[in-house]
Amino acid sequence: MVIDKELLDELTSHAKQNPRLRQAYDLRNSINDKSQRMLNALEPGTVLPIHRHKATSEVTSVIRGRVRQNMYDDKGNLTETFIASADGFPNFYVTPMGMWHNTECLESGTVIFEAKDGAYAPLNAEDMMSLS
Repeated sequence: MVIDKELLDELTSHAKQNPRLRQAYDLRNSINDKSQRMLNALEPGTVLPIHRHKATSEVTSVIRGRVRQNMYDDKGNLTETFIASADGFPNFYVTPMGMWHNTECLESGTVIFEAKDGAYAPLNAEDMMSLS
């Protein structure tokens, strides 16, 4: 499989039409593949809540566009923030296992690659943080 401009444009088109302003594309070889590898097309305004992955780190690469990556401590205090972009550095980063984080899309047409260990499982309430 080649990840080309046509695929990225199609994902972006779907993200713009999706009420959540994002669209995932599964890159696993089969449903028996117990890893998580996906493209995620993001549009500004999409809400990616502060969350953590207790059983895996998360590897992210910005393929197109720009995002702000935010890291938090257990009390919800922002401990680190940086902008990652496809045309600059960093454009690839690792969020450690158990680290509270969220991603903000800064540019229309943004597409990221994400990889995590283990089969996909929805986040539990205990793995999402509300600052209100």
